[in-house]
Amino acid sequence: MFAKAFRVKSNTAVKGSDRRKLRADVTTAFPTLGTDQVSELVPGKEDLNIVKLYAHKGDAVTVYVSGGNPILFELEKNLYPTVYTLWSYPDLLPTFTTWPLVLEKLVGGADLMLPGLVMPPAGLPQVQKGDLCAISLVGNRAPVAIGVAAMSTAEMLTSGLKGRGFSVLHTYQDHLWRSGNKSSLPSIAPLALDSADVREEKGAVQVDSTLRGDMRHMTLEGEEENGEVHQVCEEKSLSEASEDTSTGGLNQDSTDGKTLQEQMDELLQRCFLHALKCRVKKADLPLLTSTFLGSHMFSCCPEGRRLDIKKSSYKKLSKFLQQMQQEQIIQVKELSKGVESIVAVDWKHPRKGSFLEGSEVRTIIINYAKKNDLVDADNKNLVKLDPILCDCILEKNEQHTVMKLPWDSLLARCLEKLQPAYQVTFTGQEPIVKKGKICPIDITLAQRASNKKVTVVRNLEAYGLDPYSVAAILQQRCQASTTVTPSPGAKDSLQVQIQGNQVHHLSWLLLEEYQLPRKHIQGLEKAPKPGKKK
Repeated sequence: MFAKAFRVKSNTAVKGSDRRKLRADVTTAFPTLGTDQVSELVPGKEDLNIVKLYAHKGDAVTVYVSGGNPILFELEKNLYPTVYTLWSYPDLLPTFTTWPLVLEKLVGGADLMLPGLVMPPAGLPQVQKGDLCAISLVGNRAPVAIGVAAMSTAEMLTSGLKGRGFSVLHTYQDHLWRSGNKSSLPSIAPLALDSADVREEKGAVQVDSTLRGDMRHMTLEGEEENGEVHQVCEEKSLSEASEDTSTGGLNQDSTDGKTLQEQMDELLQRCFLHALKCRVKKADLPLLTSTFLGSHMFSCCPEGRRLDIKKSSYKKLSKFLQQMQQEQIIQVKELSKGVESIVAVDWKHPRKGSFLEGSEVRTIIINYAKKNDLVDADNKNLVKLDPILCDCILEKNEQHTVMKLPWDSLLARCLEKLQPAYQVTFTGQEPIVKKGKICPIDITLAQRASNKKVTVVRNLEAYGLDPYSVAAILQQRCQASTTVTPSPGAKDSLQVQIQGNQVHHLSWLLLEEYQLPRKHIQGLEKAPKPGKKK
């Protein structure tokens, strides 16, 4: 409803009698709130305003604002809390859980589809069709959206968790949230730890090796607040528990022969790069480092894992960001005393290390699908798409309609999303690696003055060949004049021009002398045909 900007009709202070009526309406709408909580939500003396506005679709909405933040809104005589209110009372509504990657879709105005729900160990909350519900993210009880259930819990389960689950009315980061102080999403620990959390508290942080990859090698393409940088995403009690185990188990061997500290370093780098790639935009800069951690990096942490910087080798966020600055991925500055901000990001930071071949990409995708039980049990040729695969390969209009893909289509889409690159290696020389697709060496014949033919060769540089050296060799071998000129339409590229049809000599030089593959040379068929003997 508030995915786009709204138009304000009026903004007036709420009178005493209207405050009392509002408290009565709140008590009726939310009976779980006590008298003290209602009085706290609708204060008696502090400023309380009533704002009448029109949403972008024309809906007339009444918003109650307290302390500069919208706390309630009324639509068609129904009263709804905002995320600011739900952060103070996270158990006010039945809460359903979804993946962090889904939040971006909800903010954009999408409804929550049932395949996006996360099934908790205790089962889904019991609701009826039309009930008001809250939506939170995995590992954080703070609601990020409110919506109306499109069906009852029983109907959800009967449908196999397919179809539209909730009509979303308001989300964190939408325009109603922006009308307040824009405070970041708080971190509220779950009421009960699931099995994954229990394993982690015991010192066995599980990091999926197939997903870990080497996220430092990823090419980057493509909300502010003041306060301290928090190092962990739990509340104080959990962070203290983490400190108790932070020194005892870091050097113990774990899965894949990596220590917990090494695994946390990899998880930290993964969340950092994922946040830059998927969450942060140029318009967000400068961005407080505390906001970047709390609003972006934590939400990129995979389900069942907890990002704890104290357990990494960096210990502090500032030290980690300094390392990323040394690698020229970001630029950090202290814009005000004691408060650091990310002021610049190199969105095209070059990929480091070895490149992946197509066969390696296929192996990674196949192993990931099998390890996460995504292969359809009824049809082994189909792969079920989890939120990570959906975010990677589906278009926006496919997010809620495409649930499975054939293997060949899945692999083809994954390869299409990667940036192509090529490597040229000559004996005794360092390999030349460049982005993009390699263009073949192009040999053409052209007519010049007096109907004379000339042979033109382009794209020699892509194969590590110096056009001037090639011109000198051809001049001597062909006994014909050669020239080197800028190649038309190609920046910083040269072409070699030789008098006459010299394709035979070029064929010898490129295939025999330089031993280039024939498939990377086009125009060899233009060689003059031998004349008939008399």
